[in-house]
Amino acid sequence: MCLYILNVVKPERLLLYRSAVTFVTLLCVSLRQCVFSCLQEACCAYVLMVTAVYWVSEAVPLGAAALVPAFLYPLFGVLKSSEVAAEYCKDTTLLLMGVICLAASIEKWNLHKRIALRMVMIAGAKPGMLVLGFMCCTVFLSMWLSNTSTTAMVMPIAEAVLQQLICTGLADSHDDSETGEAPEEDSGTSGFGTTGKIGVGDLNLVYNLLFREIVQLCHKYPTKRDHMICKCLSLSITYAATIGGLITITGTSTNLIFAEQFNTRYPDAKVINFGTWFIFSFPIAIIMLVLTWLWLHFLFLGCNFRETCSLSKKRKTRREMLSERRIHEEYAKLGPISYPEVVTGVFFILMTLLWFTREPGFVPGWTSLFEKKGYRTDATVSVLLGFLLFLIPSNIGLLCFGNDDSESDPLAPMITWKDFQRLMPWEIVILVGGGYALAAGCKVSGLSVWIGRQLEPMSGLPPWAVTLLACLLVSAVTEFASNPATLTVFLPILSALSETLHINPLHTLIPSTMCVSFGVMLPVGNPPNAIVFSYGHVQISDMVKAGFGVNLIGVAVVMLAITTWGVPLFNLTEFPAWAMARNVTGSL
Repeated sequence: MCLYILNVVKPERLLLYRSAVTFVTLLCVSLRQCVFSCLQEACCAYVLMVTAVYWVSEAVPLGAAALVPAFLYPLFGVLKSSEVAAEYCKDTTLLLMGVICLAASIEKWNLHKRIALRMVMIAGAKPGMLVLGFMCCTVFLSMWLSNTSTTAMVMPIAEAVLQQLICTGLADSHDDSETGEAPEEDSGTSGFGTTGKIGVGDLNLVYNLLFREIVQLCHKYPTKRDHMICKCLSLSITYAATIGGLITITGTSTNLIFAEQFNTRYPDAKVINFGTWFIFSFPIAIIMLVLTWLWLHFLFLGCNFRETCSLSKKRKTRREMLSERRIHEEYAKLGPISYPEVVTGVFFILMTLLWFTREPGFVPGWTSLFEKKGYRTDATVSVLLGFLLFLIPSNIGLLCFGNDDSESDPLAPMITWKDFQRLMPWEIVILVGGGYALAAGCKVSGLSVWIGRQLEPMSGLPPWAVTLLACLLVSAVTEFASNPATLTVFLPILSALSETLHINPLHTLIPSTMCVSFGVMLPVGNPPNAIVFSYGHVQISDMVKAGFGVNLIGVAVVMLAITTWGVPLFNLTEFPAWAMARNVTGSL
């Protein structure tokens, strides 16, 4: 009854109406003030505040809120309408579109499931190793796919294993026999989690969802330890997706926002590309992966690593043997590797190699083969390979490696436009464009220079202290606001702060970009958290307790990186000429 009342009343609509009235009132007042004062800084600050309020409150969709600069900047005379429109489509938009094409092919042909199951099979079914195996495959997939998509793909596979654990434990509670051999007959759960998408109307998935609801409502786990394993594995997937998204420029939308805003603000820098970002972030991800696994193991499974991580077959329990059999059964359902999977894997490797070798820095890249320099970016490679996926047939009999595809059209492409459109995050594209528009307005109006002058009292702090304060601030804010919105608001402020204090902007911008992804304490922190929370194994108190530790680990590792191997990689000890030129131009 309560759910019905909430559904009818819809209090979020009241918030929407109140925010709309407030917006109109503030708009009228600010219009009158801006017309008489003619201060572009004030106009730009007002647009920034209105957009930030809508992003934080989420009274309207994030993409819709990102359109606020598109009509307020021309009204206030900050930017022309054509100039604002140009900010909504940048090089990173094309980069993202090409990556989504590859992601659509990976998901369509179940390559992600093959990779995940294979890595889990290698890790084994011991609780500690099972968690580590799922974390490794999630990190790897999240490097190339969005964090949300990765979590949505991996979580059903993990849930199938957990349901096997719960069902076997419930059966064991009525059976005193403790044999180390698996039963001959099937437990009746072979269909659990066989689909990677929610909403498919097969009986196995319905049964799976109903069983999960019963477990959630009755809290009927075989033992408390089994419940702890469910919590540990569930949370490990969302944390691993966050860690994996840090590794590549395309791993998460916040990385793309930083790259585009940085390259737009400092066009002469030429220091941020796929290779340099990977070199800096990969050690961070490895350290965070190990520390996060240790933290979750300590929190939920205890410190007996010999029992939970042993690879010896003699130490396996009945449930662990059944879980391993279940994983092997799921892998066997995939059949032999197919021709589309081979093509997708080749494209995946080719795209990565071309990104790394475009401008590696220590040796000439493949762009040096062309006469004109600066025309080709990572987006060029991404869009080219993504376009080819629409051309290459998915079923060629002579090159078919066990392909059981039943499509009637032998020339059907690897992906269709519907496959691409289903995964393309247009809201994120508009959101990123809104951030570019805000940054352009701050630059043209002089607001960024004004903000920098207000921050001059912080000039006495060392660079590491400024960076630490920025990391802690964005980590706290992003727990309640979306990651892209938080970073979009803070990037211009931190850039102006760095220029004012004569600190290399990368010293503050890169750590802040990474720390803004650490919204891991609440289900509303990011979509992967919400996906994992919906499975019912964890409570908010579990997420807060575990997420707080992961947050501290993340900030500590990022600070370690920026003060050690980040210094020679980005030459952070000096205030660079490209930032100095930007500072002088802005002050004029």
